[in-house]
Amino acid sequence: MPALPDAVLFTCNFNRVRSPMAEGLFKRFYGTRAFVDSCGLRGDPTGEGIDPFVIAVMDELGLDVSDHKPKTFGQLEDDSFDVVVSLTPEAQHRAVELARDRAVEIEYWPTHDPTLVDGSREARLAAYREVRDDLAEAIKRRFGAPSTFGG
Repeated sequence: MPALPDAVLFTCNFNRVRSPMAEGLFKRFYGTRAFVDSCGLRGDPTGEGIDPFVIAVMDELGLDVSDHKPKTFGQLEDDSFDVVVSLTPEAQHRAVELARDRAVEIEYWPTHDPTLVDGSREARLAAYREVRDDLAEAIKRRFGAPSTFGG
């Protein structure tokens, strides 16, 4: 099993859907054994904060992400990460820039955008659940089995 890095960053476009899901899941699985954060390329275009469907599907797992405030790379308190995981192609380009002249692992995990799904509330929730569950599996594959307190 790979050693857990000291600090992990998940990135996407707006830090409203995919990267906050990944951050919340990582915290659930590994607690305070590693620092985790998330950010997006651009500021929140809606001004509404985290996507309400994210709150709903994370709540199904007992994870409260309602206090998450979307932020950009420029708003990170620290940019010293051991692993940066990009969930969108656009974020991958920015992560590579962040890693210049640094010892950081950059990974790209192509992740479907559930906001593109139209239809009923249930159809949309199903899309968000699929992304949540795919991220959970990817995190466990990459970082190892969660601790007993987390999942």
